[in-house]
Amino acid sequence: MSLALLEVLEKKGSMSDVDLYKEVMSNFGEVSFRELNRELMKLELAGILWVSRLTKGKRLVELIGRPIFG
Repeated sequence: MSLALLEVLEKKGSMSDVDLYKEVMSNFGEVSFRELNRELMKLELAGILWVSRLTKGKRLVELIGRPIFG
């Protein structure tokens, strides 16, 4: 799931969490919004992306780093 999120963000650039959810659903199948939030938290803690508040109930997701897989 993390790789799917990174693929979408690399291809499309920064986007809202709602748009990211729609994009992941259309490309990779059934995913819950809760799963999306869990993965966003993991990637943000790893320093790979940044999530900031746009408006009430909407967040901006930005790719800021590259994952290092060892």
